[in-house]
Amino acid sequence: MSAKLVHTIIYEYSYMWLYVLTFLYFFFLYFGIAPVFRKVCIWLESRGVVHKILKREATKRQKKIEQIHSLKSIFIFGFSALPVVYLMRTNTIVLLPDTFVNVILGILLLTLWNEIHFFVIHRIMHIPFFMKHVHRVHHRSIIPTVYSVYSFHWFEALLLSTVPITVLPFLPFSPIAVFLYPLTSILLNYSGHCNYRFGKGKGAHWKLFGTRHNAHHSVFKKNYGFASHFLDKLNNKISRFWLSKK
Repeated sequence: MSAKLVHTIIYEYSYMWLYVLTFLYFFFLYFGIAPVFRKVCIWLESRGVVHKILKREATKRQKKIEQIHSLKSIFIFGFSALPVVYLMRTNTIVLLPDTFVNVILGILLLTLWNEIHFFVIHRIMHIPFFMKHVHRVHHRSIIPTVYSVYSFHWFEALLLSTVPITVLPFLPFSPIAVFLYPLTSILLNYSGHCNYRFGKGKGAHWKLFGTRHNAHHSVFKKNYGFASHFLDKLNNKISRFWLSKK
């Protein structure tokens, strides 16, 4: 997508059209890329590059339920662009030129922020009240699939959709970086829910690209991170230090 077209969409399209385009973008990311990602995993498995984590297959009923909940989440995600564009139009959000460096740095910074944002919300979702009434929707997918990635209760989907609005007013980004980040995010998300890992699961290499999160669906009390286990390790160290002081 050209910078000129992005600029036109941001400053000239109505909010109704912005919602429609955002909805269709997330719809494509989910329903368009998920089956392709799954076929790539199967192809890599046939060549011994990746291996299944859980040998059982998710049922067709589970996948159907995941897709129904994901469609509801995509409906929520469609609204996420509206406050961002409003703040852009009122010059509250500063935009950088769409240079190659700005785009790459922007995607990296958004990835880092999403890691923190997701970890905090995910830990909140595991508080007993939210686990029982909200997060249990996502954890119905005990065997994760590529269709699990957006399978949320509407309230959790709303919280997770606040990634851009919670950082863009404070740091300048290029519009293309903001546009491309959902693609980067969902590819990492697919890696964390595809039920595959790199190699035979020995050593650190299989934990790349978010694959570690796959285990969270069967072992709830670990691997809360999105694409990295850094915050899990930091949280464990803080917890141990806190307990040692009691």
